[in-house]
Amino acid sequence: MCGIAGLYQSTATNSAQARKSILEMTQSLAHRGPDDTNIYVDDGSDWYFGHRRLSILDTSKGGLQPMTSHSGNLIITFNGEIYNHLEIRDELEKENPSIQWKSTSDTETLLEAFDQWGINSTLPKVRGMFAIAVLDKINKDFYLIRDRFGEKPLYYGWAQQYQSSSFCFASELKAFKVLPDFSNQISQEALIKYFSYMYVPSPLSIYEGIYKLEPGCILKISSKPPIENINKVPHVLSGKIFEYENITISKWYDLKDVVNTSSKNLFNDYASAEAALESELNKVIKMQSLADVPLGAFLSGGIDSSLIVSLMQKQSLKPIKTFTIGFEDPEFDESPFAAEVAKHLQTDHSELFVSAEDAQSLVPELPKLYDEPFADYSQIPTYFVSKAAKQSVTVSLSGDAGDEIFGGYNRYLMAPSLWRKIAWLPRFLRRIIGKTILMLPASFWDSLQLFFKPFLKKQTFNHFGDKVHKLAIRLVKVHSEDELFESLIIEPDAEKLVLLDKNYIPSKNLTASLADSLPENGMKNFASRMMFRDTLNYLTDDILCKVDRAAMGVSLETRVPFLDHKIVELAWRMPLEMKIEGFKSKIILRNILYKHVPKSLIERPKAGFSIPLGDWLRGPLKEWAESLLNHKRVKKEGYLNADHVQLIWQEHLSERRNWTIKLWSILMFQSWLESVNNKY
Repeated sequence: MCGIAGLYQSTATNSAQARKSILEMTQSLAHRGPDDTNIYVDDGSDWYFGHRRLSILDTSKGGLQPMTSHSGNLIITFNGEIYNHLEIRDELEKENPSIQWKSTSDTETLLEAFDQWGINSTLPKVRGMFAIAVLDKINKDFYLIRDRFGEKPLYYGWAQQYQSSSFCFASELKAFKVLPDFSNQISQEALIKYFSYMYVPSPLSIYEGIYKLEPGCILKISSKPPIENINKVPHVLSGKIFEYENITISKWYDLKDVVNTSSKNLFNDYASAEAALESELNKVIKMQSLADVPLGAFLSGGIDSSLIVSLMQKQSLKPIKTFTIGFEDPEFDESPFAAEVAKHLQTDHSELFVSAEDAQSLVPELPKLYDEPFADYSQIPTYFVSKAAKQSVTVSLSGDAGDEIFGGYNRYLMAPSLWRKIAWLPRFLRRIIGKTILMLPASFWDSLQLFFKPFLKKQTFNHFGDKVHKLAIRLVKVHSEDELFESLIIEPDAEKLVLLDKNYIPSKNLTASLADSLPENGMKNFASRMMFRDTLNYLTDDILCKVDRAAMGVSLETRVPFLDHKIVELAWRMPLEMKIEGFKSKIILRNILYKHVPKSLIERPKAGFSIPLGDWLRGPLKEWAESLLNHKRVKKEGYLNADHVQLIWQEHLSERRNWTIKLWSILMFQSWLESVNNKY
């Protein structure tokens, strides 16, 4: 796991300044690779590559990057791990027995495969996570490549400086910001999307002219980059190629193709599906446990992490190291469940308890970790569990992606049921009912529930009025299953919050806008469509981004077994009833897990990786929040509607409404803006 950076500077520019820039870009990523650093300058093509190394495989100098191929033609700087590189190395040796390896690193294996087989022929063979830059010196072609699901980040674009711009790439945005007079403006498109999704969706970044390479994509530049920014959003639709001057971006891996193919070859019986999945999971965990440094796993006590840990422990001759965090508030504390699972599996278990004061100390550092606004507040516990793990290990496996692939989110259970209940109502009647409900304030519905509480047999709901209003909004606006899904993943009224330029025109060609068409097969049911879209969007830009930045912020490598493409392909060969049955999710994962962990230790309501943030904002974080939400300050900055910000802040403080999610998105933007401006 590493940090990569690079830039193109023509010979007409100051080469000394270019060398200084690549050194500073590389140094800004030191947290991603604290073990070693190096740069490469190609005078013949004017490319500058930088690399920061976190040594995992072959910790000797033999694995140092940027690395040159045996032929001397290809140069690579690479962030990630190739788990099956030994198999690839064996295949290369059979074809060319005279290969003289210089190291045991996966980087050298990958580079030699690119040189012998070509990039496009090599990538389908690879099982791993990666962000790669390659320079072909003979053909004068440059490539950027991102892994299938976006486990590793990769930004590229044109950094504005002085009166010119430079093409650059890097693992994180902070590498662009160190360039002299970096002056890229905040993207209006990204800002409105951020307040809708709580993250900036690919291919956008928060800055104009800088983009994320989308998962499963390869960018090629022939000869040299254009001198100016791409004049349209570089989004790649399935089966299409994005072209701009001498730049092409295409998909080398397309989940749509996987779903189409796998859905034509469904498992006919449950026993075969379970046996195939358990066997492949064991293979994947064995591959991903390969490391020359200490290795462990995150353990929340939930289905996904417990399954990964149980299979790891089964393969290990000694107790594996597991890590979890707890909270003072028992409503959010799942550490006792993790401890019970760890005790049963006999792992070497560690717990870290996080207080509101701990969170408060971390909050000012979040903009430095994420580089752009990011508002999934489970970023806080994710950072602390990564920090705890780093004290003992350098690599940690996680249970991420199990929800998206095997149907774990509550919306996959609740949304189809909700749609069945409201779809039969005529549209005009749904609108009338919804608008009538909205005429009464949320406080009225809270009071109504309080009045009837003594007569209710079922458990009452916190912030009942907010939930009633959200349902009413859906009655008014939602007219299809797809619209219902969007209403569940998008925060409403972003346009009320953001002050947009008069000439702003929203783009319709973004992955996160669900603009791309669905696969032809496997999409007959609502839950499968949600899972497909979440895998393409929410998983990459929220979950994987959150884990990567939190873990790499403490120089910890994380690995995600569920995202091995063979596991994903198996999952899409399973009929939905093997994943979801009634109101129970991840059926097949549960049944494999129960062979190793008693059912009684696992069966409980899904809680998620959360914190009591709403209460913290009214308590220990209130002073920090007040400063960032100051009406005069927000108005002067000119990005947000200061009156609207104050309204929701006061309603939250008074507990009339629960605006935790929206407030956190505002606070994360304000905190990020403060770090950029450094004026307060």
